[in-house]
Amino acid sequence: MTKRELSPINMYVFLPKTNCKECGEMDCLAFATKVVNREIPLEKCAPIQRKENAKEYEQLKTLLAPAVKEIAIGVGERVVKIGGKFVMHRHEFAYANPTAIAVDVTDNMTEEELFSRIRKTSQFSFEYIGQPLRLDLIAVRCTTNDKDKYAVTVRKVAANTFLPLILCSLNPHVLEAGLKAVPESRPLLYAATKSNWKDMAELAKTYNCPLVVSAPGNLRLLRSLSKNLLAYGVNQLVLDPGTFLDEGLSDTLYGFTALRRVACKLGDELSGFPLIGVPIVVWTGKAKSPEELVKWKEAYLAVMLTVRFADILILHTIDGWALLPLVVLRQNLYTDPRKPVSVHAGLKEFGTPNENSPVMFTTNFALTYYTVASDIEKAKVNAYLVVVDTEGIAVDSAVAGRKLTAEKVADALKASGIESKVKHRKLVIPGKASRLSYEIEELSGWQVLVGPKDSSGIPGFLKEKWQNPNDSESGKIGRAHV
Repeated sequence: MTKRELSPINMYVFLPKTNCKECGEMDCLAFATKVVNREIPLEKCAPIQRKENAKEYEQLKTLLAPAVKEIAIGVGERVVKIGGKFVMHRHEFAYANPTAIAVDVTDNMTEEELFSRIRKTSQFSFEYIGQPLRLDLIAVRCTTNDKDKYAVTVRKVAANTFLPLILCSLNPHVLEAGLKAVPESRPLLYAATKSNWKDMAELAKTYNCPLVVSAPGNLRLLRSLSKNLLAYGVNQLVLDPGTFLDEGLSDTLYGFTALRRVACKLGDELSGFPLIGVPIVVWTGKAKSPEELVKWKEAYLAVMLTVRFADILILHTIDGWALLPLVVLRQNLYTDPRKPVSVHAGLKEFGTPNENSPVMFTTNFALTYYTVASDIEKAKVNAYLVVVDTEGIAVDSAVAGRKLTAEKVADALKASGIESKVKHRKLVIPGKASRLSYEIEELSGWQVLVGPKDSSGIPGFLKEKWQNPNDSESGKIGRAHV
């Protein structure tokens, strides 16, 4: 039985079956269903953790373990977790732990360049539908093979960033020097190969660090090295099947796909580790191509690897135009497809609205809400926005599916308290909800103004159509303070 085939009945067999309700569920089967769906942890069942149930508890933990092992990099609040996947495809079950993105620095950079890259990587942030999108790690590469210089660089990086590190060198002596510079930081070590795996294994065990296993283009060797390292006592592994360019691109995608397939579909434990992609390899041919073209190649390679199961990436470019599509794709890919992204319903205020300010409504689908909010803020309009709970569904779909009804709008108006904040009773509704206008007026007692179908038209609509109820000649709306 593979991980994805686990059913509540499979789990129920090992539960105490007391139906004690200590977990908050009606019975043990209901509890099993929620645990299998990862809605609540197994540990909420107190009886299963008692000494007499120790065997069943261990069996359940084994059953519930993900097909791809979860690995932690770093320590403290900013620890980065990778892997932890239960299924191969996101429609089968939500993905866990978004692909971690690292930007490199080297021990051959000037201090100015080094600190500039550290600062840009650490401060990178872009807000997308209410969520900040950031980079996750810094990869410190040794290009001098000088262990003392490398140790100094690692120390400088660690002192100037809160991000976890990846220490990159195939020389165990160089990596050891880097580890001694930051002995308690638990970085990811890159990488163990067929020629150095024992020395790398000793470092990983001594410093309790996760270790990358690298065998580019040779999946059989990669599995063999994994087996040796597990037998040696190193079980925090990350697999590098190789990242190739141009004519080797198909081999790259095959390697990542094959490893994830046998881990999730066949339960192969030697393949059940996070995968690392290194789009930074495009820079090895930098002299042959214009720099902008190299950055573009790195960007599309990173996107392809994110879609094809990479759990962590190492990049070189820190240009926003190259990184932004990647972090947005990652956010979309790792959103739970079973749960629409939503915001809290209720009354939102923009600028400094008063008793004569416009009142509008929208749904609590996050993308809809943040788009509408952004357009209102850009227009610098003082206004009220009532957010109606449609279970995270957009306006047109919510109307079609009866998740947005006149009754819900009327109830939301009353619950929001907007009636005590404005003197007028005029409501601007989304153009895509126009067919509800008559019913809303009947049920709420508010006069409905059908607004634009696209929220970008809100500023122009308000300027043209909104009329101050207490000043019939003004036709003006208040402007927010800048």
